[in-house]
Amino acid sequence: MLAAERRDFLLARLRSEGKVVAKDIAAEIGVAEDNIRRDLRELASAGLCTRVYGGALPAAPAAADYATRTTVAPDSKHRVALAAVGLIRPGSTVLLDGGTTALALAAALPPDLAATIVTHSVTVAAALVTHPAVEVQVIGGRLFKHSAVTSGAAAAEALSRVSADLFFLGVTGVHHRAGLTTGDADEAAMKRLLASRAAETYVLASAEKIGAASPFEVLPLSSVAGIITDVPADDAELRRLAESGIDVILRPPSRYGGPPTPSQGQPERGRPGVAQ
Repeated sequence: MLAAERRDFLLARLRSEGKVVAKDIAAEIGVAEDNIRRDLRELASAGLCTRVYGGALPAAPAAADYATRTTVAPDSKHRVALAAVGLIRPGSTVLLDGGTTALALAAALPPDLAATIVTHSVTVAAALVTHPAVEVQVIGGRLFKHSAVTSGAAAAEALSRVSADLFFLGVTGVHHRAGLTTGDADEAAMKRLLASRAAETYVLASAEKIGAASPFEVLPLSSVAGIITDVPADDAELRRLAESGIDVILRPPSRYGGPPTPSQGQPERGRPGVAQ
């Protein structure tokens, strides 16, 4: 098998199984494991996969720059935002992460919702300027331009004085093995700090993030209350996530009205916004 054929084979296996293990692939197609590792390095350099110990996982399209991400799966992000809004109770305090899905959530907030939104995202804060009933508190600090969010010591100090009911977390990858990941180590640390200041954390996971992985872990799946997504209920990676015990809140792509629903096989926990 030629090198180009091997790389096509690896990409196809990533799409079908959500991972490749270098030694297993080498044995399957009868080549040296070093050849497979070299192929994976080249694919990772091209942004087509994410290297992990022993193999690779699918790369996250959401790892692109902020301007590019605004054009990725906007309908999916809108559906996820609508599902997330259903979890917010009037009068609650909500930590809202940065990113384009969080921006969609800000835009989806009902005009009569009275709540407090605390965010380190300058774009989210700006989007809420005209909201008549939401109090907005902005966490200051050094601006991380890739995601248009603040970070660093000043932001961490400000967050230490915040206690929230909910945190809506944005990530670039949601994978049953890699967990919740993003592309920058400092940003991952900031997201962990945000999660530590909320009673419950929910992941905003538009379709392109399910089954993908980035280099830096934010949190293990066991650390969040649930994942909000709109991928089909029979999606292979969604089934793997459900089997790992994570609660998945679905917003069906074909339906904008009505509440989101729990994924098949998941318990109905009586949270606001989840079908009873």
